[in-house]
Amino acid sequence: MNIIDLHCDVLWRLWETKGMLRFADAPELQANKARLHQGQVKVQCFAIFIEPELPSDQKFQVALEQIDYFYQEVLGKNPDMVHIKDWSDFDRLKIGQIGAMLTLEGVDAIGNDLAKLHILYQLGVRSVGLTWNNANLAADGAGEPRGGGLTLLGKEIVSLNNQHQIFTDVSHLSDKGIWDVIELAQYPIASHSNARTLCNHPRNLTDEQATAMFKKGGLIHVVYNPPFIKETGEATITDLVKHIDHFCSLGGVKQIGLGSDFDGITSLVVDLEDASKQQNLINELLKHYSEDEVRGFAGQNFLDHRPGIGK
Repeated sequence: MNIIDLHCDVLWRLWETKGMLRFADAPELQANKARLHQGQVKVQCFAIFIEPELPSDQKFQVALEQIDYFYQEVLGKNPDMVHIKDWSDFDRLKIGQIGAMLTLEGVDAIGNDLAKLHILYQLGVRSVGLTWNNANLAADGAGEPRGGGLTLLGKEIVSLNNQHQIFTDVSHLSDKGIWDVIELAQYPIASHSNARTLCNHPRNLTDEQATAMFKKGGLIHVVYNPPFIKETGEATITDLVKHIDHFCSLGGVKQIGLGSDFDGITSLVVDLEDASKQQNLINELLKHYSEDEVRGFAGQNFLDHRPGIGK
């Protein structure tokens, strides 16, 4: 069953290693191309992630360097990787091709310069998360004790995302920031978050937030990071499925998807250690849900709620 995975950190890994890893088959990459094919991942979203400790005047340059790896290493050397730039591009993927879409994990790189955000739109970014765990000029992240919501700049960014039919991602935001996005965004999404009721972690969503996301037409993509799945001990696929069960109980069966966070996580789910194992999750889901429901989780729910397509 074909999968759309909303989050991986391959670009950060390529940048961190100064291009020493081959996207095609580097064993160090959990989501290399060979593993994506093996796991039947039809679309992989590639996050641009900027480390918070980098000097602010270097961050946009680093974002451009990661985008360059996307164009040169991911797309340029692999003709079977197809750049998703328009929401209708998903429908044109052929057998044997994998779609590749850019996302932004935190707007630190733009500072307060919205022209830089427009450049990122033009280069292909189609989903924007306002923060990582830290605070920036747009909002507070999940790790900022202050717990503030969106600033005026953050609200302007959401407005621009709406105008350009781009997702606004709540993963990594503070609780107040999540509520602000739910109120303001036409296309809210949690690209890689789980249920806080099952695992009490600030990166996860409360039942109230998840319910509001579903009512707004938003999507929640579950993440494979064990600390967001279980509070103690190793995590299994069964443990991850419990988060899908919980979101379904809140009315989200048609709005749940997958966001692995491969290459951004160090601990791994048993039997879901890299992209080649994605079908293990699908097979487990088929034990509990209808084929149509599982096809929805795998990717159809996302396709049905694309900006300009669904809703």
